[in-house]
Amino acid sequence: MLTFFLAAARCRGMGLPQAFWGRRRRLTRGVDRPPDVGLTVRPFTAFLAAMLIGSAAHAAPMGYKDSAMAMGDFSANWREAWVNYALTTRDAVGVGGLTMRSDDKSKTRTLTELNYTRLITRWNLPHAQANIWFFAGAGAIRGNDFVGDKLAVAPGVQVDYETTRVYLAATGRLYRAERLNHDFASVRAGFSFYEVDYDEIQPWFVLEARRMRGLSDTTEVTPMLRLIHNRYFVELGVNTAKQARANFMYIF
Repeated sequence: MLTFFLAAARCRGMGLPQAFWGRRRRLTRGVDRPPDVGLTVRPFTAFLAAMLIGSAAHAAPMGYKDSAMAMGDFSANWREAWVNYALTTRDAVGVGGLTMRSDDKSKTRTLTELNYTRLITRWNLPHAQANIWFFAGAGAIRGNDFVGDKLAVAPGVQVDYETTRVYLAATGRLYRAERLNHDFASVRAGFSFYEVDYDEIQPWFVLEARRMRGLSDTTEVTPMLRLIHNRYFVELGVNTAKQARANFMYIF
């Protein structure tokens, strides 16, 4: 699940370079001032765009150009951590590790992979943003029910949509190796309790359902509280199996 979803920086409040802010503002629909609009309107439209871009970026699996992102997802049966570096505004490369365990605790898998993230397309809507992401990974997978390492590949896709108050995402990823199939799928929905200024913590409620083939016969559902502030977010929750879960993201 090295796609996890969910997040990036909150524009000026996240300390983004001025050049980046200018570039993102030009790319965002409705931000550049039309020729017949007075100067008093421009700060207001820029403020709205900043709030939208900052919020929508939290669904992104990579940061802004030349930034590094670290993310983690930890629970009893699923533990992963990875970092990537944004080569461009659309491309990032990274490395990560993932440990999975079956529900009955009889099987374990450990994957170490190199991964690539690509922003396929982005829609900057009047009051929202939507994205399609592609993921490609390759590495070595090890298990307690076979000997040695196997070459694993892990392509995937994520689709997300977000406003300053609502967040939706769907992710699918194939984890394949010789005689192994651990395909993964998840859906997420969330909402923020209220809007905040750049330097304030914003609380969100997020509900996620996820499932992995070959290791679990059930769909794990986890309600979580997400707290976002400046360059990072944290998520805390308890899933339907009464297992604690913690996620984080940090932009360098």
